[in-house]
Amino acid sequence: MWTNKDPTNFTPRGFPFSTPQWKKNRTCSSNLYSSPPCDTRQLLQPASERKWKPPQSDNNVNFSNATHKVPAGDSPYSRAKHVQVVDKNPSKAVSLFWAAINSGDRVDSALKDMATTMKQLDRSNEAIEAIKSFRHLCPLEEQESLDNIMLDLYKSSGRIEEQRQLLELRLKQIEDASMQKMNRTRIARFQGKKIQITMGQEYSRLLGNLAWIYLQQDKYKVAEEIYRKALSMEKDKNKQCNLAICLMYMNQMTEAKFLLNSVEDSTRGGRQMDESCAKSYDRAIQVLLKLESCKRHEHDEQFSSFLSRNKSTDSMTHYLSPSPTRGTPMVPFTQPREKAGFDGGCFRKLQFGQIAENNDLEVKL
Repeated sequence: MWTNKDPTNFTPRGFPFSTPQWKKNRTCSSNLYSSPPCDTRQLLQPASERKWKPPQSDNNVNFSNATHKVPAGDSPYSRAKHVQVVDKNPSKAVSLFWAAINSGDRVDSALKDMATTMKQLDRSNEAIEAIKSFRHLCPLEEQESLDNIMLDLYKSSGRIEEQRQLLELRLKQIEDASMQKMNRTRIARFQGKKIQITMGQEYSRLLGNLAWIYLQQDKYKVAEEIYRKALSMEKDKNKQCNLAICLMYMNQMTEAKFLLNSVEDSTRGGRQMDESCAKSYDRAIQVLLKLESCKRHEHDEQFSSFLSRNKSTDSMTHYLSPSPTRGTPMVPFTQPREKAGFDGGCFRKLQFGQIAENNDLEVKL
């Protein structure tokens, strides 16, 4: 700090200012100061004079996340990808993807992206025909991913039979490759993320999809066998819930409830189900409640019909007169029969086959 103790200093006494020295930033290796000089330092303005700035949003973050997915350059595929990801205009992106395919620019990527965009626009049938027409232009290693896209398109468009045929073809291809290579891994895409799965996991996944098709077609026995085969290779809660549905429709409630209880027990201790498993579990519980309510309703109807049948039988019972003198009448008696010379009351004459000798004998009933 500078002071006025130096007699050679011409600064008058009582000078009210003292200038502190600049401190170097010790954390930085370079010779930089911790604060800029006074003439370049921006002074803090009062709140009334500050310019209003909008709150910072995540648009810049989302934009940066979107732009890194767009390939660089000005090729037809790059322009189509930019319109799809950044501009978010799927209809225009489809036409640009068509232009990329016709120009031969990354045909496999353009074809897959175009099919995915068409599915979002509810144009799955057009996407299926496009893949069938141009998949021969794609390399051999991309055929499997195209098959996976075709399976999703068949499912969304409701073409279950074609989906079943493609699934059986894929399963046969894996079986023909070799069952000894089930531990071989490959990179797959699941919910927008790249993961590594084994061939056995892929085989189990395809079996689950095939069993689901048979379940939709009410072929519960076939679906049960396929689900059990898939679960023998890999434990999966989603498949367990669907297997429980098959067993419910086959009137095997005990095993079905056991499977659902095992799925529920696995969520204890703070563990949660994923979204697909939670949907399968809720669907199985709804089917269980529906079938049990139908059984109770059916049981109630059977019991009420049994009571009404017994009631009608009791109402049609014929009570015939045992009088031996007149014989058995052919008409049923619905009211008490009055006899001549009988004044009613609580006394009646009992006759057993023949008329008693003492006619004055009365028996109190």
